[in-house]
Amino acid sequence: MYICEPESLAAFCERARTHKVVAVDTEFLRERTYHPKLCLVQVATSEEVAVIDPLLIDDLAPLASIFEDDGITKVFHACDQDLEVIADGMGCMPRPVFDTQLAAAFLGHRMQMGLGALVQVYTGVHLDKADSLTDWSRRPLDEGQLRYAEEDVLYLPGIYQTMMDDLVRLNRLGWLAPELAATCDPKRFTRDPREAYVHLKRSSSLTRRQLAVAREVCAWRERSAERRDLPRKWVLADEVVVEICRRTPRSAERLLRIRGTDQLSGRDAEEVVRAVRKGMACDPARYPYIKHRPRPTAEQDSVIDLMYAMLRLSSDTCGVALPLIATRDDLYGFVAGEKESPLRNGWRHEVAGERLDALLAGEVGLTVKDGRVEML
Repeated sequence: MYICEPESLAAFCERARTHKVVAVDTEFLRERTYHPKLCLVQVATSEEVAVIDPLLIDDLAPLASIFEDDGITKVFHACDQDLEVIADGMGCMPRPVFDTQLAAAFLGHRMQMGLGALVQVYTGVHLDKADSLTDWSRRPLDEGQLRYAEEDVLYLPGIYQTMMDDLVRLNRLGWLAPELAATCDPKRFTRDPREAYVHLKRSSSLTRRQLAVAREVCAWRERSAERRDLPRKWVLADEVVVEICRRTPRSAERLLRIRGTDQLSGRDAEEVVRAVRKGMACDPARYPYIKHRPRPTAEQDSVIDLMYAMLRLSSDTCGVALPLIATRDDLYGFVAGEKESPLRNGWRHEVAGERLDALLAGEVGLTVKDGRVEML
């Protein structure tokens, strides 16, 4: 059902509100803009599927009301980008959510399992992904595009029910719940221009004083990109920002000698120079600092290799995808005694942290039996 009129949207939302579970997906574009452009919202109940066109419907309030209804679970597959797009394009945060990709990792499937693979495993249906590179902003949409969009949510309500049964049977729902709650924390989708420098590529090559400059230049770039609705790299590429921070040009003329600044207007150049001066004038006590974890020593690397083997054994035993339990960086933090290590708390400590503590204490060991690693 393709919905492109407010009356049809209101009627569908009234029907959807009677269900405890709705599946949701979005189609969007972000290659040429700062803000992702919401092009479609697909919603499925156990009885019907709607493809809603936000480019033709100005008021999505009935849909936002469902997304914010605590009594309706919103089922997504790989929800991070969808939640960001909905928060940005509709001004609301869906909750509670259930992410079938995340749930699959708790049920013995690989990490970041694709929707096609998930549907194949749970329903035996093969999804045709021929329209995956569609320009969803162009109208009209043809039948193939609408069918593709529908299939992104069509099977999720049924898969959700099967997954919930399995999670309850395996006593994993308590493990999944905090992970799901964290995915829809609004703080994950807020942008502070003054923190944009943290994501600057090659920032580790800068001194702390140069980082102070980067903080100001990146903040200018972020605000400018948002105001113009352009990708930030179109305003200034990361490598150009790094070069500006190294050279610290004090005039627009010197700034424009740096390759990659030719797209800046005269006003832009003056604003960037002012940002450079502000960063250079920063009190040294307020210089930013990006914490980089030190590289493990050769001895620590050997210990981490052994810990990783134990982690893989724990993953095989409990049926939770290994990357979801911990990464090698997590193992380094654990062996280095970091108190905030995820392996020190909750289900991760239960399935792996306790074994790793015993391994590091010399209380257990690993051996190979019949070509398989086993615990001594």
